[in-house]
Amino acid sequence: MIGLEFLDLSHNNISVNIPKSLEKLQNLKYFNISVNKLYGEIPSGGPFRNLSSQFFIYNEELCGSSRFSVPPCPTSSKHKSDRKKLLVLFLLLGLALLFVPISFVFVWIRYRRGKSVPQQDDSLSTITRERISYHGLLQATDELSESNLIGSGSFGTVYKGVLRSGAVIAVKVFSLQLDAGFKSFDTECEVLRNLRHRNLVKVITSCSNLDFKALVLEHMSNGSLEKHLYSHNYFLDIRQRLSIMIDVACALEYLHHGCSSTVIHCDLKPSNVLLDEDMVAHLSDFGISKLLGEDQCDFYTKTLATLGYIAPEYGLDGLVSTKCDVYSYGIMLLEMFTRRKPNEFDGDLNLKQCASYSLPEAVMDIVDVNLVTPQDNQKELDVVASIMKVALDCCAESPARRTNMKDVVGMLQKMKIQLLAC
Repeated sequence: MIGLEFLDLSHNNISVNIPKSLEKLQNLKYFNISVNKLYGEIPSGGPFRNLSSQFFIYNEELCGSSRFSVPPCPTSSKHKSDRKKLLVLFLLLGLALLFVPISFVFVWIRYRRGKSVPQQDDSLSTITRERISYHGLLQATDELSESNLIGSGSFGTVYKGVLRSGAVIAVKVFSLQLDAGFKSFDTECEVLRNLRHRNLVKVITSCSNLDFKALVLEHMSNGSLEKHLYSHNYFLDIRQRLSIMIDVACALEYLHHGCSSTVIHCDLKPSNVLLDEDMVAHLSDFGISKLLGEDQCDFYTKTLATLGYIAPEYGLDGLVSTKCDVYSYGIMLLEMFTRRKPNEFDGDLNLKQCASYSLPEAVMDIVDVNLVTPQDNQKELDVVASIMKVALDCCAESPARRTNMKDVVGMLQKMKIQLLAC
């Protein structure tokens, strides 16, 4: 880790102290641990001399230098500290001497009685282990009331619900009038069965019978990225847009390179990216996604995604690979910083061509007019141009020429550091 430059552990509910050994990371330029439950003294040496106080906010029990906007640490003698540690050690030792024999006797009795608890199959997720009744979902969504409708798609609708415990959920009800609705439900259950990542929408449980199929999902209070990008009631600045796209890239990197079986999302677009209360992006809607076997790198399908985001080989021949997701990500990255939909152009011109004609000298001709102005910091304009160059590399015509998501994540994180320095 000596060469580490960028480390973001914010919003992770971490409750430890900051290791003093991190002072040795001389190359560390960005170390964000805000919004956690950290405690103890903030180190003052090495890279901590130059870190901003914003990286440590919302950790109520941190202490140290006043330049980090935290209270000073209470002083105590080393002798008292050593005595306290020794006392805790003796207490733990006494508890261990008492607990181990009792535990041994308890386990022996359980074994003798033959009542050991059967182990659940670890490969099963909450989707297959837990169920919420149809009646329970009707109660939570007020009989699938239109007032609770969040959104709708080709294969179903999504409703906001409140459980009796008070927990807010999203209920995705699949349309069973079409065979595609059944297939979409089965696909999402199969794909999401073993996926765990902070930038994927979490499946809490499911409800399934002959006439009704639904997934119970974690509710995203800020809705879809499409709403925030195109509604006049919201505005995303450069840093927010880049952070959201890094979140999406991290999700795709996990799907392509971090799973036991490679997952291809196949329908990446702003409406399928949801934002939580902290504006962290979560990729959703795996209704037409594909699983690749160990010996596969691509395959053919007749299922088509959304026009404007489809890679050429996917749209023309039905050939699907991870490079199709990379292409869709590139289009979406262009859309994010131009605020122009890929299919809103006339004739043969499209968003990708328009962007390539404008870079690098005429970036102002294509970038969102509300995002930057000619009077803005030139360094910010240069970063935006670099981001759009990454987007064009993602949506190259040839799949072999497209960047992979690991490299995309690395490049965009470096650009995030550059923006912070502007």
